[in-house]
Amino acid sequence: MSLPGLKQPFVSGAVRTSIGRLPQVKPSLHWPDHWGAIKARWGIGRMNYMLDPGLYALGNPDPESSVLVTGNYKMSFDQLREAMGDRHVWILVLDTKGINVWCAAGKGTFGTEELVQRIESSGLASVVSHRKLILPQLAGPGVAAHKVKKLSGFRVIYGPIKAVDLPNFMDAGLKATPKMRRKTFPTRERVVLIPVELVSALKWALLALPVFFLIGGLGGTGGFWSNASNDGLFAVLSLLAALTTGAVLTPLLLPWLPGRTFSLKGFSLGLIAAIVLVVVRTGTEGLWQNRVEILSWFFLIPAIAAYLAMNFTGSSTYTSLSGVKKEMKWALPMQISTSGIGLFLWLGSRFIT
Repeated sequence: MSLPGLKQPFVSGAVRTSIGRLPQVKPSLHWPDHWGAIKARWGIGRMNYMLDPGLYALGNPDPESSVLVTGNYKMSFDQLREAMGDRHVWILVLDTKGINVWCAAGKGTFGTEELVQRIESSGLASVVSHRKLILPQLAGPGVAAHKVKKLSGFRVIYGPIKAVDLPNFMDAGLKATPKMRRKTFPTRERVVLIPVELVSALKWALLALPVFFLIGGLGGTGGFWSNASNDGLFAVLSLLAALTTGAVLTPLLLPWLPGRTFSLKGFSLGLIAAIVLVVVRTGTEGLWQNRVEILSWFFLIPAIAAYLAMNFTGSSTYTSLSGVKKEMKWALPMQISTSGIGLFLWLGSRFIT
């Protein structure tokens, strides 16, 4: 039998059960919980933001109290306990390797085998008198309810999509309204996902920006630093425009951008960004060097924006694995070839007189 640790920072106490002392938690979140969520949103320690799997007590549950199941991604656990308010329930935490419920269900870590194993290792059958589990609806792709019943004796009941709807779901006799079954993806939910995408993009940008700035100083009609402050700085501005367009503006404006695929949405927005930058660059297009340079960014900016936008598919609610694979088959070659042409033109522009 494996019981979760009592010395985890969010544990407020312990409850005595027939299998030993189990960690007790409260629904209220404190500054360390909020700070941990902020860091995870920005990709800081994201893959280590987890808690011990096992059985937890929210409040003071008894053998007849409901059992809610979630993954060991700390943010998922916190959202669940906060949503329950002053209710007394058991929370069974599966080992999803620090991945949220929906992604873990798709990857198989929130699955039938792990659920059955965790029921046994947590000693749940000895703690509660009933045999019912309430799982998040988004765990459905990874869990075969009939197999769980056969192997453990516990019946799986799928709760609403959002944790905040759980109290009403439970008060209604474990019945969900159509609204509870529908997953939306409003602007607020898209915005909170942007930081982790932005941080990931900035990792390569911090390497690329100085390189483009310095290469921008080569060739041209002026001296090195004169060229760098002009052409190199414009290259930096163009790359930042591509990054912002693909990793920030595309998720923000997602429903209103043309096309169904994310890469096409990012490409179209990147093309608009390139046009805006060309307008800013007006007055330098007389020389062949500047004409080729401007043309290069019509290839580079949309291609980079399309790639970054396509990365957001893993965070969205209306893409499928098969759809993503299908998109990548044509989008990646397009992005690679387009950015390759753009890079070739930009480098070549440095030595045209």
